[in-house]
Parts: sequence; structure tokens; C-alpha cells
Amino acid sequence: MFNAFRKKYDRTAPEVEDRVPPGQYLTEKFPVLHYGSVPSYRDLENTWDLRVWGEIESPARFSFAEFRALPTTEVVTDIHCVTRWSKLDTRWQGVKFTEFLKHIPSLKPSAKFILFHCEQGFTANVPLEIMLEDEAMLAYKFDGQELTPDHGYPLRSFVPKKYFWKSAKWLRGIEFLSEDQLGFWERYGYNNNADPWLEERYSD
Repeated sequence: MFNAFRKKYDRTAPEVEDRVPPGQYLTEKFPVLHYGSVPSYRDLENTWDLRVWGEIESPARFSFAEFRALPTTEVVTDIHCVTRWSKLDTRWQGVKFTEFLKHIPSLKPSAKFILFHCEQGFTANVPLEIMLEDEAMLAYKFDGQELTPDHGYPLRSFVPKKYFWKSAKWLRGIEFLSEDQLGFWERYGYNNNADPWLEERYSD
């Protein structure tokens, strides 16, 4: 199987295999999986915003233009879905989360977790320390193009060290918490830690 990917990724088969977590298969496609219908936006500057609250000195809000004016970066990394597909060398652009923190009021010392709030009431939770890692970002472009609506336009979280459901689509709010709070899929039996290399797919 891995010989088929050697030309694409210009690596030996063992090198590719070392990047694929247990139970996963490689795909060159970008499968679409989500909860609920795909949102449709009109006049983003007047109808879309990103709100920040919780264990922070004061709430913050970004309009579409204000958020897009923040410094951007590019990350090339692998992603892994709980439905068992993995995609290598994906290219994302957006605002690195550590950079984003420079543009909001200071977090309180009690801030230890994040709950991402998305359209239609969807939520996803991660420890704050995970979002402080180098590749974590708030993403709005994939492979040099704006995210498609199916993949989270105009903004999604990007948490590549976890199964991909943690990279929540259609992001509208970021809540900083002192204690962990289960997100949507975690409440329905998905593993809270979601480490692909440990195959943490579902809770016991």
C-alpha cells in the first residue's frame, strides 16, 4: 500500500508509515464530516464576529475585518480523523493561537481549558496547553485557498495533535475555562483526550 504514496510524498515507505497512527489509512482526498447543516453567510463584515470570554480579564470581540487583520502564519502538518483516515502534509493558513493571545485581554491564572463555540450550538473542548503548541491555530485557509463552506468557512480551530473533530468548524466563540467541560462529541461518547497515536477514539 505504501508504495503507492512514495512518489506523492517523496519518502520511503517506512517513513510514511511512521507518520500514520495505528488503525488509520492514508487518503489524498479531504473527506467532509460534520454535525448539522452547512451555514450560509452574507455580508460577513456586518453579520459575523468572533467573541472571547470566560477566565479572561475582560471579554473581547473581533469583527471579520479585525480578525483578518491579525498577523497570519502557515503550517504544514498531518491530520487524522477518528473515522480512520489520515492526510499528510496538509497546508493551513490563519492566526497562530499564541499570536491570537497577544491581541486579547490577559488570561486569568485560572484559565486551563478552552471550549470552542460554533454555529448551531456545536462545541469542542481542548486543554489550553494544547493550543499553545506551535502548530495550533485559528485557520481560514487550506492549501492557499479560503476554506470551503463544508470545511468550516470562514473560520475553524486547528488542533493537529488531536483527532480532527477537535478542529471545530464555523467557529464563533472561544471560552476560557478553569475546569474542563465536555464538548458535543465528547458528551456522545467520544474520548475526551483524542490522541490518535493512542487510538483514543471513544470513552470507556
